[in-house]
Order: sequence, then structure tokens, then C-alpha cells
Amino acid sequence: MFDLLFINWNVNPEIFHIGSFSIRWYSLLFISGFFIGWFIFKWFFRREGVPVSLLDPLLYTLLIATIVGARLGHCLFYQPDYYFGSWKGFWEIFMVWKGGLASHGGAIALILAMWWFSHHYGRKYDFDLLWILDRLCITVCFAGALIRFGNLFNSEIYGAVTDLPWGFMFMRDPHWDGQPHHPTQIYEALSYMILGFALLALYRYRLEKLKRGTILGIFFIALFGIRFIIEFIKNDQVDFEAGMTLNMGQILSIPFILIGIGLVIYSLGWGKPAMIQHPRRQGQKPTHYAKSLSR
Repeated sequence: MFDLLFINWNVNPEIFHIGSFSIRWYSLLFISGFFIGWFIFKWFFRREGVPVSLLDPLLYTLLIATIVGARLGHCLFYQPDYYFGSWKGFWEIFMVWKGGLASHGGAIALILAMWWFSHHYGRKYDFDLLWILDRLCITVCFAGALIRFGNLFNSEIYGAVTDLPWGFMFMRDPHWDGQPHHPTQIYEALSYMILGFALLALYRYRLEKLKRGTILGIFFIALFGIRFIIEFIKNDQVDFEAGMTLNMGQILSIPFILIGIGLVIYSLGWGKPAMIQHPRRQGQKPTHYAKSLSR
């Protein structure tokens, strides 16, 4: 009785193309996530007295780490036999436009990149790895939501067959079986956005009472917990996942959830204050500018 309510998803993934060159919705949404993060970090830096001149090197570092890490994560975790089994497959590792990005690989690369960034700049400006990761994870929520909407425009990474009235008919997928499927891209995107706004509110209103690592720990538990649950209704991304009790996405999520639990325990027990404590300001009354930033 709900057949007429199924959504026929037949959106062109390309915004426009000229000859062999094209711009896709996925690419636009992917890049947009970095620019949104840039503006959010600008607010973070101004609120806590970090020079905004660090925003450009931060953006370049994040962009490179995300693309390289997500691409290598897909190649290593999902299709190592193909990409490392022949020279043809190996050279396709560098062809990012052919698709294949893994969020878990991107997460690992971002942590390593932020370790370098905090080591290079943090000593001078009084921040460390946990400080920047606490803030980065907030922006990652919104970037991740945009990427999942990009997957929706590509008609990829969707869920199992469903008879729910909001099932999507992914008509542009050449492997589509003609049945409605769970739009798991939307489930993830909306979940990430809600988490992002919740963490942003925590930063906005509770920063002075938080410890470093608390926001990051909550992020790991919530985001990868969401990912773990949604994977139960998501189609297998690669053939070897068929028949597995837990798929690769769930297996890779478990360590992040455990790390998140450990971070929350550590931060509550032994963590440093979440807000930067400038030694030159200790014992001084806050200026009018400082008061306005703390509001």
C-alpha cells in the first residue's frame, strides 16, 4: 500500500560537464566541509586567543591528510588484493576520482596530521594534540554529514531492501536491483549533524568546565557507535563482507569506541582544562575583549 510513497532517486551526480571534465555534487560537498570547518575554527581561535594566521596551514594539512588517509584506508582495509596485487591496481591508488574513500582511514590520518600540527605550532601558542582534536571533531561531524549527502547524490553506499515508505529507488546505480532501499546516507548525515550541533553547544556553553579529551571521547563513542549500528542495515561494500557477522566498517569502529571510552575516563580523572590557559594572563583581570569572547 506504500508503493507510491517510495522515492524515485534519479538525480544526476554531475552538476555540469564540459567534454571529459565534470564537477560532481560529491566533490562540491566534500570541499564545502573544509570551508565550513575553516569558519568554525576561526571562531575557536579567536575565542581562545590563537592567531587566525594558523588557519591556512591547518586547512592544507587537513585537506591532504583526509584525502590521503581515506584513500589508503579504502585500499588497505577493503580491497588490498586488488590495489596491491598488480601494477595496474597499484597505480589506481592515486586515481582518487575513481572512488573509494574510507572514513576510518581518514580518521587515523587526521590524528597523525594533527599530532604534527600541534607539535609544530602548539608549543608557541599553548595548545596540544588533545586541544586541537577536541575542536576538530566538531567540524568533522559537519564535514562527514556533507560527504554522506555526496554519497546520496552518487547513489552509493546505501542500505538493504526495505518496505518502509521512505525507501529510495536508486535508479542511477548500475547494480540497483529494482527495489527500494534504506537511504543510510541520510541516516548517517542527519546523525552526524545532530552530534555536531550537540558538541558545538557543549563547547559554547561548558568549555570552562570541560577537560581536554572529553569532547573527543564523546565524539568517538557517539559517531562510531552510530556508524556501528547503521552498518547492520547497510549493503556490503566489498564481496568478502558477505556472510560476516560484523562487516569491516563495524570491526574498524570498535577500536574508536573503546578509545573514546578511555578518553572520557582519562579526561575526567587527569585531563587538563579544555580552554587554553595563557600564562601571561594569569592573575590579571579579563579585558573587555576577553569577556566578549567568553560569552
